[in-house]
This record gives sequence, C-alpha cells and structure tokens, in this order.
Amino acid sequence: MSTPPIERRLIMFTRYPVPGRTKTRLIPVLGPLGAAELQRQLSEQTLAVLLRSYQAPVDVAYTGGTREQVRRWLNGARIQLYEQPPGDLGRRMQHVIQGAFDQGARQVVLVGADVPEVTPKHMVDAFEALAGHDLVLGPSEDGGYWLIGCRRPAPVFHGIDWATPHVLAQTIGAAKRHGLSTALLKPLRDIDTEADVRRWLPQQAVQRPYLTVVIPVLNEAERIAPLIAKLRAPDIETIVVDGGSRDGTSQAARQAGATVIGAPRGRARQQNAGAAQSAGKVLLFLHADTRLPGDFSAQVFERLMDPKVALGAFRFKTDYKHWAMRWVEWGVHARSVLLHLPYGDQAFFMRKALFDRVGGFPDVPFAEDLLLVRKLARLGRIELTPGAAVTSGRRWQAVGIGRLTLINHLIAGGCLLGVDPGRLAPLHQYGSKLKKRRNRRPGA
Repeated sequence: MSTPPIERRLIMFTRYPVPGRTKTRLIPVLGPLGAAELQRQLSEQTLAVLLRSYQAPVDVAYTGGTREQVRRWLNGARIQLYEQPPGDLGRRMQHVIQGAFDQGARQVVLVGADVPEVTPKHMVDAFEALAGHDLVLGPSEDGGYWLIGCRRPAPVFHGIDWATPHVLAQTIGAAKRHGLSTALLKPLRDIDTEADVRRWLPQQAVQRPYLTVVIPVLNEAERIAPLIAKLRAPDIETIVVDGGSRDGTSQAARQAGATVIGAPRGRARQQNAGAAQSAGKVLLFLHADTRLPGDFSAQVFERLMDPKVALGAFRFKTDYKHWAMRWVEWGVHARSVLLHLPYGDQAFFMRKALFDRVGGFPDVPFAEDLLLVRKLARLGRIELTPGAAVTSGRRWQAVGIGRLTLINHLIAGGCLLGVDPGRLAPLHQYGSKLKKRRNRRPGA
C-alpha cells in the first residue's frame, strides 16, 4: 500500500475515556464504566477506519487525559498526538484544523469519534468532495455533523449553537456568507444520548456489567455483607463463590445483593467457577478479607486502558498495626514491581478474554495466584494501581510475621524457579497448621 499524501491530513477528534467524566449523558443507561468503555471502543474503531483508508497521515486531537495516557492507549503507531486547547467545541476544532494548515497541509478532514457506521469509503468521498468544494460536511441525524473538511482555513466555527439541532444549518449558513462552496456527505448516526443507544445500539442498551468481582469464600458471614455493600454499582457484578460455608455466608451474601454460587472448596476452583458465570468484560478476584479503595473501579479501568497490560493488581497494605508489617508491605511492593509477582490478596484484575485464553487459575491447592501471574506475564505487562488493597492481618497475627513472611518468600521463590507446587505443599501446610493452632488458643 502506498504512503498517504502528505499534503492531506486526517484528524480524529476524541476524548480520553474516564469513568464518570466521559459520555456522561449515557451513564443512566450504561453506567460510568460502560459509558467510558463505549467511548474507548468507538475511538479505537474510528482510528482503525482512518488508518485503513490510506487517504492521509492521521493525527489524534485529544482532551481529558495526558499525552502519555493517550500514547499508551493508542500505542502511538502511525499517528501524531495533539492536545485540544481550552474553549468551546468550535474554538477547539478551528485551532486543530488551523494547526494542520500551518504545517503545510492543503486539505484537512476532521472526524468525530462517536459514529459507529463510519467506513474508509467515507474518507475517500470526503477528499474527493474537497477536489471541487471549499468545505465538506458529514451530516448527523441530530442536526449536527460528524465530519468537517476544508481546503483552506474556513471561518465557520463562530456563532454556532453547539450541542443543538441547529449546528449543521448554522455552519452551512456561515459558509455561504463567506462565499465557500459546500458539499454534503451521506448522513450518519452519532451516539450522544440515551435515545441514540437504545435506537442504534440496542445490544448496549440492555445494561451488562463492565466489571465482575469474584469473591471466593469459606465461613466469612461476618465480613461478606459489608464487603459487598462497598462494591455495589450499576455496572459492577459481584459473584460470591461458596466453598461449603457452615456459618450462613451464602445467605448473608444473597441478602447483600450478590449472586451466590457453590463450588468445590479450593480458591482456584472457586475463582474459576465464578469467572465461568461472569458477564463482565473485566474480572477482578477479591479475597473476602481484603478491602478495595473507594475509586477501585476507575483505577481498574485506567490500568486496562493500556492494551499491553495483561494483569493488574493493587498495592499491598494490611490493617495490622505493627511496625514490622510496614517492612512486609515494602517488601511485597518491591517484589511486585521488580519481579512482577504480586499476590492474590492484591486483588488481581484482567480482561476476561485473556483469562479464558490462558485457561484460568491452575487447579492447584495453593499458589494458584503466582502460577497465573507467570502465565500472563508471557502475554503482557503486570502493573500495579496507585491505590492500595487493605487485607486483614489475621494470618500474620496467627502464624507470626517472621514465619509467614519466610513461608511466603520460599513458596514464591519456588514458583519462580519452576518447582512443582506438590513439593512446596509442606511449607503451605505448615503455615496452615500454625494458624489453626493459634486460633484454637483461648482468647485467640
């Protein structure tokens, strides 16, 4: 394929997806995460269309994020990035288009990122129209336009009532007043409102979760309801997988609003069972004795905006107020960053498609988290969020800080060296016996 003509320029006009701040009019039907996810999908789809058209070099004019965030998201390949300036929509579009002309372009086409029907042929048609007209517009069915192109700076961005049904007519009127000839492309549908989603994307209108939180439990009746309450959101699904509790955990979880299923005891089996029942695009595996930060879902979304991230986890912290635990927390952070080996109590999260691709958690009695990390590390990066997941210090209190830390390090080291989990089982069993023995003591 030949190189696109440099005297032309294609610009995608978009916003970096941030839950709660992106496609806000769609939040009532999609939820904050779902609306941001739709923005991500539409932007990526539009960019792919522009690149496949081979009509011009492609720029991305963005707002709502930093240059580094957008570069990681879109991978920076074959595109240039420009931050949109402050101001209303007209001022921002005029600035971006003028910048392309200042760099030597003779024909500039700018496309919005919320039109699911756009194709490479539309780009071909736009540049062909500019061969005989000063201005080309792609009308949208709500009275605006999804594309604008010109062959010289066009003063058609002032005095427009943006976000109203009058945008297209007012723009055409401005072009006529300045003696600009105008061509119109075929009208397309953009996705801006709840009615647009229900009409043009009915499969999106039936809200499905973006995120499924899977919680394996065994006798956690006292903890489970408060935990579920902090996870509740319109685009988050919570699945509690009970491995045979006898203290009413399942009933408490149902009353708190979670979906409850049973599975054979064992964290790997329980988590795999929950994943198999999930409807979310992203999975988060949460231990019942761990608490997530208040904005955990936004942190998950942000980490997975980078397509090269295979698995994310939260920073490690405990509620055990002992000076030695600060050293444990520091050591876990160092291991997670330097060796890319977080533990399961740091709340793993990943795309469900990738989890299914690697076959889920290995069916082993322990160290399933470390073995999954090793598999996923071959497919992408392992990243931490800035926020911390706070896990209960009950294990360190029961076993002893020094003993449990040593056991964990020996097991992690063995997994890194490829030692069969069966050979490491005595270490794990020793820690479990110490915990049970301490718990049976009076006052423990």
